[in-house]
Amino acid sequence: MDASGIEAKEVVPASRKLGRSDAAALAKEARQVVVAKGKKVDRFEPGGKAPKAVVDAMLGPTGNLRAPTLRSGKNVIVGFNEEVFGELLG
Repeated sequence: MDASGIEAKEVVPASRKLGRSDAAALAKEARQVVVAKGKKVDRFEPGGKAPKAVVDAMLGPTGNLRAPTLRSGKNVIVGFNEEVFGELLG
């Protein structure tokens, strides 16, 4: 993010675990949720809801929100994929 000149408004330390309810709240507010797991990228349009499939995709094996998680406007990006970051963050 530094290379793109993007500055975080809020950084949550890894010691603060964000779980299912946090993921659901992010999904409800998002127009689009993009979840990247390696080269696999899933895109969801939750429409003001938090469908189980979206929330499940946002969580890691421990049940916590996967990192990194970014919110840019009405987009939520979970996980890292360079192409997705370039597309949505410029």
